[in-house]
Amino acid sequence: MSDFVVAIPARFDASRLPGKPLRPLGGEPLVLHVARRALAAGAREVWVAADDERIVQALDGCGVQVALTSKAHASGTDRLAECADIAGWDDDTLVVNLQGDEPFAPAAGIEAVAATLAASGAPMSTLAAVIDDAGDLFDPNVVKLVRGADGHALYFSRAPVPWPRDAFARDRARLPEGGHWLRHIGIYGYRAGFLRRFAQMQPGRLEQIEALEQLRALEAGHRIAVALTPEPFPPGVDTPEDLARAERHLQESRNG
Repeated sequence: MSDFVVAIPARFDASRLPGKPLRPLGGEPLVLHVARRALAAGAREVWVAADDERIVQALDGCGVQVALTSKAHASGTDRLAECADIAGWDDDTLVVNLQGDEPFAPAAGIEAVAATLAASGAPMSTLAAVIDDAGDLFDPNVVKLVRGADGHALYFSRAPVPWPRDAFARDRARLPEGGHWLRHIGIYGYRAGFLRRFAQMQPGRLEQIEALEQLRALEAGHRIAVALTPEPFPPGVDTPEDLARAERHLQESRNG
């Protein structure tokens, strides 16, 4: 599938890792690694929505287009909505939002988000992976996703949902068999018209409680199509420790 675009929000002043897009990974800017992953997915266009001229310069000649967006945006979604206007995408354009701190995002996963969006008819799509460790289920930093029989999200939560009442009454150290738990992967697909509308919507009550932006769409009655990721997504980069881990991962992959 190639009739989709990828947009990468890149904010220079990240709170936990200032200057994150330009932090070196394998001797090159982090955002350049992310851009290459997007290019490998076969999108017809790849854009980086940046907030700093230094990011624009770092990406010069790499094959992606760069939109210099406002520094005032509260979220990456807001930044991408401005990028959609700069790029001139029509409302039906399929846009994959690849976070700017995902240097190892698999190309097959990026493409799967677009394919799921196209096939579902929903205004949004995302990916999930099976949780097989009780520690992940109880970790509030691991976002859980409950999916309906129709393949659309019912809810996202930092809490361990669904709650296996009888099994956890006996033992919470391990998960019962059945594979009922899904971890949300923070990559999204949007139809460009909905992306613009979403950026104008006020945060809902559920979003404010859980601090999960995608709940804004669900609370407003919009569908989010969910597919299982075809390949694992290695962790992204949020902290200096994450960056050090990513450096080790990159060196290991280069060494075979």
